[in-house]
Amino acid sequence: MVTAAGLSGWRGWLELKRRELDRRDTADTTPVASAGSRIEIADLKERIRKLEAIAAGVDL
Repeated sequence: MVTAAGLSGWRGWLELKRRELDRRDTADTTPVASAGSRIEIADLKERIRKLEAIAAGVDL
């Protein structure tokens, strides 16, 4: 039961971070984003994908 609650909280946190990234993507009004910010966003998205896979029990 504790594990299920922890997993639910973890998935909620991941969803929050995904929404923050999506909002950051749509809020960017500069026509050309700097290379550093694009790399950072791509890195964060990849980390979220890996964390989601871990939370779902998928072996990478």
